Amino acid sequence: MALEVVFMPYRGIAMTIAGSDSGGGAGIEADLATLLHLNVFGTVAITAVTAQNSKGVHGVFDIPPDGIKAQIDAVLKDFSVGAIKTGMLSREESISQVAIALREYNVKKLIVDPVMVAQSGDPLIFGNAVTALKEKLLPLAYIVTPNIPEAEKLSGTTIKSSKDMKKAAEAICKLGPVGVLVKGGHLEEPTLVDLFYYKGEFHMFSHERIDTRDHHGTGCTLSAAIAAELAAGTETVEAVKRAIDYTWLGIEHRFKGGKGYGCVGHVFDVDWLK
Repeated sequence: MALEVVFMPYRGIAMTIAGSDSGGGAGIEADLATLLHLNVFGTVAITAVTAQNSKGVHGVFDIPPDGIKAQIDAVLKDFSVGAIKTGMLSREESISQVAIALREYNVKKLIVDPVMVAQSGDPLIFGNAVTALKEKLLPLAYIVTPNIPEAEKLSGTTIKSSKDMKKAAEAICKLGPVGVLVKGGHLEEPTLVDLFYYKGEFHMFSHERIDTRDHHGTGCTLSAAIAAELAAGTETVEAVKRAIDYTWLGIEHRFKGGKGYGCVGHVFDVDWLK
């Protein structure tokens, strides 16, 4: 029987600047799975290597800041990268080097996922890194994608409702990004509502909440999906909508490979690619 091959060309090139998850569910590994699934070629700059599995983070080993910048230089001097996302940036020095590189290459479509804590509760950011994130990286961002605890830390507000999400988004936007996507997963409501504040307008995206704790890697997946769609030329609000839809489908098709938390799955049909 002849093997049927369906050719699907790459829709663009994106880059992820993030940490590696040895358990495969988040970080660089989740980013590349997302980019590939969305037919976007993925390039990387690894910021840290974590000893991690489905139960937790057992070690964080930072890449030297000049090593991070060297990776970014190597890629951006060669590839026409349409969008870049950042993930785990655990140290102030790492953030500073990334910001220097992004300014040097005049990056416009930067998606910042302000990773602070793993699903297991283990910290992924240390020292003055949160301040550096606010002062050096967010002013360069096109879109920042905090969850509720991250949005509270970045905005200095308490979030208990969608009204609070709007206030937090407006406050974070004053730090420099063009758009702010506040993810509503931590609010205990039957309907999952994500709020995107972009150019002075609020866009609400609602999905049925999936009752599971097996959703490791959702933040990485979502920000990578936004980067993929922007690199492919999708209009911004539609890119965010597609990324949220993709992440919801990933949770619906989640994968549990270890003894702890399961993670986002990346094996399902994507309607807008058909």
